Amino acid sequence: MLNKTPEIVAAVDLGSNSFHMIVCSLKDGKLQTIDRLKETVRLANGLDKDNMLDSDTQNRALACLEKFGQRIRHFPLGTVRIVGTNTLRTATNAQAFLTQAEQVLNHPIHIISGIEEARLIYLGVAYSLGNQAQLRLVMDIGGGSTEYIIGTGETPREKESLHMGCVTVSNRFFKDGIISKSAFAQAVLFAQQQLEPFQTKFQRKNWEQAIGASGSLRSIAKVLQAKNWSNNGITRAGLELLVARIQQCSHINELLSLPELDADRLPVFAGGVAIVYATFNSLGIEQMTVADGALREGLIQDLLGRLDNHDVRASTVQNLANRYRTDERHATRIKQTINTMLAQLNKKCSWASNKNGVQFLQWAADLHEIGIDIAHSQYHKHSAYVIENGDLAGFSRQDQQILATIVRSQRRKFSPALFMDLPELWSTEAVSLTLILRLAILLHRNRADQTLPSFKITMSKVKISLKFATGWLAQSPLTHADLTQEAEYLKAAGYKLEFC
Repeated sequence: MLNKTPEIVAAVDLGSNSFHMIVCSLKDGKLQTIDRLKETVRLANGLDKDNMLDSDTQNRALACLEKFGQRIRHFPLGTVRIVGTNTLRTATNAQAFLTQAEQVLNHPIHIISGIEEARLIYLGVAYSLGNQAQLRLVMDIGGGSTEYIIGTGETPREKESLHMGCVTVSNRFFKDGIISKSAFAQAVLFAQQQLEPFQTKFQRKNWEQAIGASGSLRSIAKVLQAKNWSNNGITRAGLELLVARIQQCSHINELLSLPELDADRLPVFAGGVAIVYATFNSLGIEQMTVADGALREGLIQDLLGRLDNHDVRASTVQNLANRYRTDERHATRIKQTINTMLAQLNKKCSWASNKNGVQFLQWAADLHEIGIDIAHSQYHKHSAYVIENGDLAGFSRQDQQILATIVRSQRRKFSPALFMDLPELWSTEAVSLTLILRLAILLHRNRADQTLPSFKITMSKVKISLKFATGWLAQSPLTHADLTQEAEYLKAAGYKLEFC
C-alpha cells in the first residue's frame, strides 16, 4: 500500500477487441491524461470451440503488453489498475496467459465480472460528462460483451452485461467478411433475443438520455456525421440509412468507401452496427450521444477512490453484511481482537502490517457469518459461496476468491491446499491471516460484550503460541476446550498451536 498519494496513475483494459492504456497525472487534486495507448488485439478471435485461447493470439497480446509494460512496469505497486474482461473471463486457459502477462507488466491483472465492468464503464462515462442529474442509459459494446447501465450522477442503478460483442457477433454471422441481407437480419435478431429478458428494465420510459461509450459506437457516429446522415451522435434515421448501406454489400471490404471508417475497425463494424440497431429497436431509442469516457477512465476513478480511502469495496461489504443481518457488535469484537494480535505480530511478521491484507481480514470478519441466514449448518461454506459468486461492486474475481477462501477456512478442518489456487502474492499470506481470524473468532465464541483479558501471541512459519493471564484459562473451560480442538485441527494441517 502507498503512504502518500502518487503523482502518476495508470489503467489498462484488456478487452476482447482492443487493449487500452491510459496514464494520468494527479497534481493539486486535478487529474490530467498525459498518455494513451491502444492496440487492436482481437483476443476473442483466439478462442476455439473449447474456449481455449490459442498461442498465436496469446503471443500477439503479449507483444502488445510488452509495449505497455515499457511505460508502466516501473510504476509503484498500487498505482496501476489492470483488468481483463469477457474473453479472459471465458478462456479456460486464461491463468497461464495472465501469469506471463503479469511478468511483462510487473503489475497484477484482475478479471472482473460483466456487472463490475458495467459499473466501471458507468463511472468513466459519468466522469467524462460531469455530475448531471438526468437519468441516463449507458451502452458499451466490447469485443465479447455489451453492457447496459441506467444511472444518475455517479450512481448506477441498473446494470447488465450480455454475452454479445462486435467481435463475437461478426465472427458468428459475417464469417470471412461475407455479408448478406439475411445474415444481417439474423445478427439483429440474435442481439434482440439477448436483450429480450431485460427489455422492460431498459425501456425508453426508464431514462432521459442515451449515451454510447465504446469504439464501435464512436465509429458509427463518425460515419453517420461524415455522410451527413446525422448531426447529433447516432440517430435512428441515420442508423436506418447505414443499415440499408450494409445490406447492399456482399463483403465487408465494400464498406471501406464509408468515410471516417478505419480499416482497423472494418472486420467488426457490421457486428457492432447489428447490436446497436437491435438495441435502438428493442429499447425505443431515437438518439444516442457518444461519450469519451469508458472502462479505463472508470478504472482511474475507482483507483483514486481507493487511494483516497473511499474504496467502494468497503461499502459493498457493509451492504452485504446488512443484507444478511449479521451481528455487527460481534464482528466489531472480533476485529478488535484481530487488531490486538496484529499489533503484537507486525514487528516480526511483514504480512501483519500489510494494509491490503489486513483490509481483507477485516472484511472477512464482517462477513464470516452471512451464511447463517441461509443455514446454520456449514454456514462458513454458505458464507464463502455467497462471497465468491455474488456480484460485489469493486471486487474482481480474484478479490472475491481471496475473501471467500479466508471465510471458508474460518472454522473446523483447516486445509492449506485451498490457498494454493490464490494469486501467488496471496497463497502464503492469506494462510497466516486466516489463522488469525480463526483464533479471534474462537476467543469470542461466547459472544459476550466483556473485554478479553490481555494476552500475548507469537507466530512463526508453523507455530503459534498464546499466553493468557495466569488462571484465566482455568476459569474459562469452554475456551480451553475450543483451543484444544483447534490445536488438533491445525496439527492435521502441519501447524502447532500452544497455549497456556
